Amino acid sequence: MERMGVLLTLLLLFVSTPALAAQERAYRGLALSTPYPAQSLRPAETLAIPLSVHNFGLPPQVVQLRVERVPEGWRASFVGDGRAIDAVYVNPDTERSVTLRLDPPKKLGKGSYSLLLVAQGAAHRAELPLRLQFGEVLPADIGLKASLPTLQGSASATFSYELTIENRSGQDALVNLSADAPPGFEVSFTPAFSSQQVTSLPVKAGESRDFNVRVQPPRRATADRYRIVVHADTGRARAATELTVVVVGRPQLALRTPSGVLSGDAYAGEATPVTLLVENTGTAPARGVALSALAPNEWKVTFDPKELAAVPAGERVQVTATLTPSPRSLAGDFNVTIRADAEGESASMDYRVTVRTSTWWGLVGIAVVAAALGVVGFAVARYGRR
Repeated sequence: MERMGVLLTLLLLFVSTPALAAQERAYRGLALSTPYPAQSLRPAETLAIPLSVHNFGLPPQVVQLRVERVPEGWRASFVGDGRAIDAVYVNPDTERSVTLRLDPPKKLGKGSYSLLLVAQGAAHRAELPLRLQFGEVLPADIGLKASLPTLQGSASATFSYELTIENRSGQDALVNLSADAPPGFEVSFTPAFSSQQVTSLPVKAGESRDFNVRVQPPRRATADRYRIVVHADTGRARAATELTVVVVGRPQLALRTPSGVLSGDAYAGEATPVTLLVENTGTAPARGVALSALAPNEWKVTFDPKELAAVPAGERVQVTATLTPSPRSLAGDFNVTIRADAEGESASMDYRVTVRTSTWWGLVGIAVVAAALGVVGFAVARYGRR
């Protein structure tokens, strides 16, 4: 039974649609229309009402336009292509677009106002009544929504959200913007396609406006979900929407010595241990931390341990670097660069090594000089009297 009802409905539509089209083709005359012939009027507002003058099957002709009935004190005029007009030229089965400009008096009483528009052709006439209601406006109401309310990134990232304010009232509004955010989070507002920070946005009645909300977490924010509530307030209407910042952990390495001193002494050919601290100042563990060094030619640098399985977030691990200058190294200052690398994160430090002469070689030199002096003294004592 239901299937028969559906088939009957489709059959009626199939039959009636050509009939309606035939009626439209059979109609001959002028038509004057507007999308909204009855609407509300705001105080001190100049109305621009779009009109269409349509020629249905008549010869080409000039159509005169006039307002036969207009409230006292009102000014009415027709505008086409930005200029005042009194008539339009329409070809058969075509239409012309015109704008009716209405300027009501400044002191307008509350009530309903009627106008009668006339399009007069060579032998046909079309009328369009308008009704404007003053004093009845839509209540204050705004809407606020985000296209993507949840974003994810590291604590060093800037989270940018696209939001839209809707002014659903009958009056223009200045919308004040604010946000509730966790401590340390910075929130700023910028209009769409602009970098200028603002705290409010003007939005016309019945329209909407896009803007951006930028959220910057503190750099030490731990991995977690954070809630940001954005508020829009006109003084008469309020709206709010919730944004979510998902901070994912990220390691951040640093290298230093326990004392902070980045220099020391060493002897050529001798091993010198240096204590290092590998720190993770990020918000996630640093895994597989490998240690390496760039040292002068023929130097040897080893680490204990050479690789760290993990350095937890906010913690440090002690490592010993053993520096062995070349046995042929001259006395002086040399630079050793030490690196720590893990999962795309790295840290480095420069350590200055002052190479000194070995004390053992100094003693050997003193002994050689003493022996030489002894030989000279013996020779003088034995052969000097002859």
